Amino acid sequence: MSYTYEQLHLMTVAQLREIAKGMEHDAVKGFSTMHKEKLVPAICTALGIEGHVHHHVVGINKAQMKAQIRSLKTEKAAALTAGDRKKFKEILQNIHDLKHKMRKAMV
Repeated sequence: MSYTYEQLHLMTVAQLREIAKGMEHDAVKGFSTMHKEKLVPAICTALGIEGHVHHHVVGINKAQMKAQIRSLKTEKAAALTAGDRKKFKEILQNIHDLKHKMRKAMV
């Protein structure tokens, strides 16, 4: 049976050890004494699956937002050298809002 990282991460240590029992791979040797944080990556290695969760941004144009953040960062540097504190804070807030929207759109 094939598993995903999310499925393995939600299993108990006993269930993970049962899966590891049927495997013949160097990564899972000594599985009976492994804790969950060591056992999940070992099983992922043995099964050949990614050992972390992938996040995808849905509903927004991520590349466009990142380009906007980069341009705001150059404006921020210019405002800082000019000594315009009010514009500097405004740009910081805009950057924060864009990053917040991007994190909120992650699935």
